[in-house]
Amino acid sequence: MVVQNQVVAARPPIAESWRRSRDAGVDAAVAAAPLVFDRDTVADARGAHPLDPHLPLLRELLRGVADETEHLMVITDEAGHALWTQGPPAVQREAERIGLMEGFCWAEGAVGTNGIGTALATGRAEYVYATEHVAHVLHRWSCAGAPITDPDTGRVIGCIDVSATVEKLHPATVALVAAAARLAESRLEVDMRRRDERLRERFLRHLRGTGVLLTATGRILAAGREDWRGRRLAVPFEGGAVTLPDGRAAVAEPLGEVYLLRPYPGAAPGTASAGVARPGADGRPLLTLSLLGTDQPSARLDGVHLPLTLRHAEILALLALHPEGLSGDRLSWHLYGDEGSPVTVRAEIHRLRAQLGGLVRAKPYRLDCAIDADFLTVRRLLDEGDIAAAVRLYDGELLPRSDAPAVRGERDELAVRVRRSALDRGGAEALWTYAQTEQGRTDLEALERLGDVLPQDDPRLPAVATRRARLLDGDA
Repeated sequence: MVVQNQVVAARPPIAESWRRSRDAGVDAAVAAAPLVFDRDTVADARGAHPLDPHLPLLRELLRGVADETEHLMVITDEAGHALWTQGPPAVQREAERIGLMEGFCWAEGAVGTNGIGTALATGRAEYVYATEHVAHVLHRWSCAGAPITDPDTGRVIGCIDVSATVEKLHPATVALVAAAARLAESRLEVDMRRRDERLRERFLRHLRGTGVLLTATGRILAAGREDWRGRRLAVPFEGGAVTLPDGRAAVAEPLGEVYLLRPYPGAAPGTASAGVARPGADGRPLLTLSLLGTDQPSARLDGVHLPLTLRHAEILALLALHPEGLSGDRLSWHLYGDEGSPVTVRAEIHRLRAQLGGLVRAKPYRLDCAIDADFLTVRRLLDEGDIAAAVRLYDGELLPRSDAPAVRGERDELAVRVRRSALDRGGAEALWTYAQTEQGRTDLEALERLGDVLPQDDPRLPAVATRRARLLDGDA
């Protein structure tokens, strides 16, 4: 059944919403919003949502509306799933009858025109009054919702809504929720600027000449031209070409949480040529190690690619783990266990120096350069609680072919930490990213959790269900 014909002239935003609801096949006789999250899933989604740290502020701002009158405050994620509600008990009991509570979906495609779903669909604050709702059960309610945009990604991440029965909600409430949404965005921007400063402190020394530092979300952190800061570029991939704001082509080198964009040599504005620019000799050299999830570990020294043997990759991983240095005996034990010999280590170090020159120092063995190792970045992000970024950067196990005792220990510990963090605190996107890794593809618990947290209309659900069924049948 489709949406029934309306008998009153509708405001343009409402008419457009009715059309979208009709196209989605919404039934005007729907009794309530659908339940999509159980209690545990709601808790996980809250913990992973960017607004979670700012809930006390938003609650305080709207306390006079949601606590002292007959209004209900609702905060959802970007898909319209209600994650938080606040209001007097009597209103909450009324709201439960229509599913206006945690775990229920208020997207337009689920329940038709409403303050949450319509605000998310239009990207602006909306007020929906009584019979402007598609669903008959909502004609006793009015609601005002405003979307919240993440300043880092530029994407809508949720909606803040105030709802009440028809006679209790004034149309001016839309201005209040819009102000609350702007406040939330300003707090998110403060968080973003703090992260930006931390990233600049960590990586700015690698920015040489005409290079550009780019966040993983495509924002320019730093560049030779100050007016480029904050501008957005297409998110690159390793070694891929990126067009800079002046039209030049640059190559992208991943540095953990950021990309270093280096213009191709000799490229003038609006032109591009093959090759990678080698930076100048000022400052400490940067050694970038790519050791996760690959049988062919590699390094970049100031942007120049260096293939690595497995043994050399193991040595570099261990020296990166021990910046203070390792004696020959300790390095031998970490590499070979009780069967090792410092003589064997000296031979390997000699070969490694042929690639890295004087960057490999002795007495003790250590690296005399700046180091950016993918596995160390993942470890640090887990320590800081940034689970989404850690899982995104975790391409697989550390040096999966290595038998070195210390490497095996680090590999196993990191794999366990990533898995547990994704399952317990990662949210749907982090879980999906983890499920694409080698270990995640056969992780039944992760797939079952994904099946619980992904929206019912998410196009990834069939793949999750198929993979889960194969694991249960023993075909994986």
